[in-house]
Amino acid sequence: MKMNAKLAGLGALSAALLASLPAWAQETTEAVAEVAEVVTPVSGLDTGDTAWMIVATVLVMFMILPGLALFYGGLVRAKNMLSVLVQVTGIATTIMIVWVVYGYSFAFGGSESAYFGGFGKLFLKGVDASSEAGTIPEYLFIAFQMTFAAITPALIVGAFAERIKFGAAVLFSVLWVTFVYFPIAHMAWDANGLFFGWGVLDFAGGTVVHINAGIAGLVGALMLGKRTGYGKDNMAPHSLPLAMAGAGMLWVGWFGFNAGSALGAGTLATLAVINTFTATAGATVAWLLAEKLIRGKSSALGAASGIIAGLVAVTPAAGAVGPVGAIVLGAIASLVAYYFVAVVKVKAGYDDSLDVFGIHGVAGIIGAIGTGVLAASGFGGQGYAEGVTMGAQVGTQILAVAITVIWCGVVSAVLYKVVDMVLGLRVPVDAEREGLDLTSHGEQAYHS
Repeated sequence: MKMNAKLAGLGALSAALLASLPAWAQETTEAVAEVAEVVTPVSGLDTGDTAWMIVATVLVMFMILPGLALFYGGLVRAKNMLSVLVQVTGIATTIMIVWVVYGYSFAFGGSESAYFGGFGKLFLKGVDASSEAGTIPEYLFIAFQMTFAAITPALIVGAFAERIKFGAAVLFSVLWVTFVYFPIAHMAWDANGLFFGWGVLDFAGGTVVHINAGIAGLVGALMLGKRTGYGKDNMAPHSLPLAMAGAGMLWVGWFGFNAGSALGAGTLATLAVINTFTATAGATVAWLLAEKLIRGKSSALGAASGIIAGLVAVTPAAGAVGPVGAIVLGAIASLVAYYFVAVVKVKAGYDDSLDVFGIHGVAGIIGAIGTGVLAASGFGGQGYAEGVTMGAQVGTQILAVAITVIWCGVVSAVLYKVVDMVLGLRVPVDAEREGLDLTSHGEQAYHS
């Protein structure tokens, strides 16, 4: 009997312990969670977004080197090949330093001004490895935006290629990003910016990058004057294969440029990816068809030009229009750019060496304004903000374009004049005839 009583007691104790286990486990789990919450602060960082933005940043860097450098290098004469490579490299790397010192602050420094980011983040003050920008580290956001700041003045090089002093090109670029690029970037992309507040659609830099670069290029081409022998000497590209390779690299890198501007690995990024395909395809086919109809032959140079025109046009629209709308936008921008390159430039007589204005400026303007139309849901776009009509959106887009053109044009002219007074803009005629590779850099791209 005693044994049975002991067994019964042991059984009851075991049952009580087993019954208490779920409650005990729940309490333990809750306690561990509380400790984890203290040890690991809640963070808004997303590893997927961070991983994608690292890739996107590297892709934009790939656009600069080797993409843009080889594209421009192939389009100039052999005696100036290295000069373009050095100009693109020297400008991009210099602006990277400027961006860290004060550029990021001037664009995204936390100021409530509609025009200027302020001095709050000079030398990246207050930023460390734990700082966040949405779902990605702030350092990564800084690096991504730095590649945009670096490539934009490098684009301008194509307008005055083969005749500018290297030091003058770098000095102009530093002054230009300070007084043109950083203010427009703040206005377009900072939450307190003028364009941003108006609801301007500029997903990846129609105003900030392409219209800015195109207008600055046109002003530079006019102020420096034509290349020696322009209209008489053979100034055809020395290596179209290199130019085509560079254009292909730009297209690949542009996925980082456009899809990266979503600042995350979500549906908006995927929309930008497909639009970067379709707009560029539409633009390339349109340019090749135009050449065939007008000149009788489609050219490799035309294919490369069409690629760039499409990429430029879709830059402001990548996150706003649908894939079919992107084809239409790319094709229209390409045809207008072709007209400026083949007709307007010839009749006007200015020497925009590599058609920076004709492609970046013109296609950028068409893309920025066209975004206001094709963003409509009826055209497959993402639609407008509540209460905004197509007419209102297009008007806002035109106003932003006009401000960018006027500000960039006037300030760029002043800065070119300042650099000319300080260093002189143009190399001597004898140096230009011999080629900038030897006279400016003491090297040759090719040896016979």
